[in-house]
Amino acid sequence: MKRPILFLPGLALAACGNLSQVGRAPEFSPLEGSYQHHAIYSTPMPEVADPSGPTDASSLWTASSHSLLGDRRAARRGDILTVVIEIDDSAEISNSSGRSRSGSQSMGIPQMLGIPQRLDEKLPDGASMATAVDSKSSSTFSGNGKVARSEELTLRIAATVVEELPNGVLRIEGQQEVRVNYELRELLITGYVRPNDISRQNEITYDKIAGARISYGGRGQLSEVQQPRYGQQISDILLPF
Repeated sequence: MKRPILFLPGLALAACGNLSQVGRAPEFSPLEGSYQHHAIYSTPMPEVADPSGPTDASSLWTASSHSLLGDRRAARRGDILTVVIEIDDSAEISNSSGRSRSGSQSMGIPQMLGIPQRLDEKLPDGASMATAVDSKSSSTFSGNGKVARSEELTLRIAATVVEELPNGVLRIEGQQEVRVNYELRELLITGYVRPNDISRQNEITYDKIAGARISYGGRGQLSEVQQPRYGQQISDILLPF
């Protein structure tokens, strides 16, 4: 009797968490404390040459990334690049299998030193050792399966270089949230990229991101209605039928 009593406060706390959002739009996730915040905040600003002294800052051929022809691609921790997500995949799988088997077995001893005839005298009417065993079996199996899937997604998101690995690979992380009419749409992406795969426009496509983790979803009033309630989710897991 103690378990239901302990279970009820947990449901009450979960309900209180949802009730706190009644009449309010979903809140944005704070950037403070995230990997992006630490990467950008801890990166020192690039040094600017003193304009009062002799300098080549006005030249078009300087190696600085701030020059007209400089390389402005993300290359170190704290830099920002654009991730282009263009997914247009479709897959269709169809297979069928069938199996059929039939067999028959019969065994009898019509003649063996007269022993079957003596045994037939003691057997019930209709039984004979000439057809002692006669069996037949058959089995049939057929199966069909089909999978059809189509996905199309086109998005662009700014990501931050949060870590430079010893082999030169960059770990990136991006987060984008858009709130419209009490519904928050959220896009997350993480992964590893090579600096050489970043284009001159400081962009990289999702298919060049190793270990890419892309999440596009939302939270808010519409998402809450589309999801089954907690009690239904628990019953679907626990009930065996």
